[in-house]
Parts: sequence; structure tokens; C-alpha cells
Amino acid sequence: MRIQVRARNRAYDFEAADGEKILFAGLRAGVDLPYECATGTCGTCKAKCLDGPVTDLWPEAPGKKNLKTAEGEFLMCQCAAAGNVSAEAAKFVYAMDPGTCLPRAVSGRVAAVRRLTHDVAAVDVDLDEAIDFDAGQYMALETPGVKGMRGYSMVNFARGTRRLEFVIKKKPGGGFSEWLFGGERAGSALSLFGPLGKATFYPNLAKNLLCIAGGSGIAGMMAIVDRACQESYFNQYKGHVFFGVRTARDAFYLDELAAFQARFPQALAVTIALSDED
Repeated sequence: MRIQVRARNRAYDFEAADGEKILFAGLRAGVDLPYECATGTCGTCKAKCLDGPVTDLWPEAPGKKNLKTAEGEFLMCQCAAAGNVSAEAAKFVYAMDPGTCLPRAVSGRVAAVRRLTHDVAAVDVDLDEAIDFDAGQYMALETPGVKGMRGYSMVNFARGTRRLEFVIKKKPGGGFSEWLFGGERAGSALSLFGPLGKATFYPNLAKNLLCIAGGSGIAGMMAIVDRACQESYFNQYKGHVFFGVRTARDAFYLDELAAFQARFPQALAVTIALSDED
């Protein structure tokens, strides 16, 4: 199907496969369409259908609550074209920069699940093909039987890798986390799309580095510090990592953070903050 998205500055045309989400098709083609979560939660990828049939793949998506569906508004991350479609995005849209790690669909399997705390697990995923990503990016994950995709940041950083590590916190009532913590999941199939996200680190930043995260949000920061260490970034610049959790029993990756700090003891500082303890 042929998709045209008219933005405030210009129009973009790209092809979408049968059943492919419009946002994913555009990103895959190098068009930097607006999004934040890419999983139906935030509503940032809202667009207005001007012409053509659009199929909503997840009518219950939380991000739909503020849409004016009677006026043709839809979420590009949850809708696929059922024919040629023309849509309007009320934002400026640009082509992705040369050298960008283009997002694409990949499949994989859960290789291992390791408990880090009573309600946080590290999940290793083996991909069927290698991908590139930037430190700080995330993937959208989906497993059969759980409606909707979820976004999780990579903990590790490596180019051309076939293994990704994620940190997932058990959320009561959360479909994906309840599935993950509900049984033995090693070998389970996953569908992934990415890499996604722009909260990224590049060594040419040439500034001191400040990383602040709470709980499972440390995942993307781990990848950023990992890449900085690989590039010996802290030989020239200082780094500060602040990792907040509720209590000491909720802390994890302490050995890994200590290993990063030990490599650059004069330049990299790590602080663990406990909100529920003196």
C-alpha cells in the first residue's frame, strides 16, 4: 500500500506492507514520523486520515482517549492501511539523518530470565538476525496472546548484535509483565520492532555526562555508560550516575555499576538513592 503523510513542512510518501502499522512503515523507510512510546500509550503519533481505509489493530489502546475519532484522527502506531492512505500530521516531519540505525521488524526468542529483585527481572532475548542500535534506545516487544506492544530499553550496547538484554519490572495487572513473571518463559517467541527512541549518547558529545534513573529506568543508562566506557570517554570527561530505588532490597546492577566506576575511579561517580529509608 502507498502511504502519504502530509506534515506542516512537506509531504512524505512510502510503502507499507499488508498489516504493517503506518508509523512502523514510515520509520522503516527513514521518515522520522512523530512518536514517543510507539506502543499506543502516549498519543504523540496522532494523525488525521484524509483519504483511504485504515484498520485499527488495537481499539483499546490507552493513547486513544484524547482522539477525535469522528474527525478521522487515529494513532499511526496502532493502525494499518487497508489500501492507499493519505494522512495529515500536525507537526514538522523530516527525513532521518544519514547513518541512523533504521528501525525494522525482527523476531526472536527469550533466552533467559534472571530475577534481579523480588519484582524486577533481567531478560535476555536472542534475535533471528543481527541489528544495530544506539546507546539509550529501546525496542517494542510483543508476545502472542498479550495484546499490544511494550517498549523496553536495552541494557547492553553492541553493534551488529543478536542478543539484547532488557530490565522488566512486574506491574500488577500489566499484561506483558504478568505473562513474563507467570511461568517459565525461556524459548518463548517474541516479535520486536526497533531500535526506537532519541535519548541517545554519542562519544562526540564532548561534555560531562549526567545519568539519572529510577528503578527499571536504569536500563537505558546502563547502555549509555557501557558505551562511554567502551570508548574510554571518561578519560576526558566526568560522569555522574544517580540510581534511585525505594529500599536497599530494590537495588540491582550494583556489581555492574561498581565495575564501570572501577575502570574510571577519578572521573565516574555512582550514587544510589533510597527514597523509603533514612
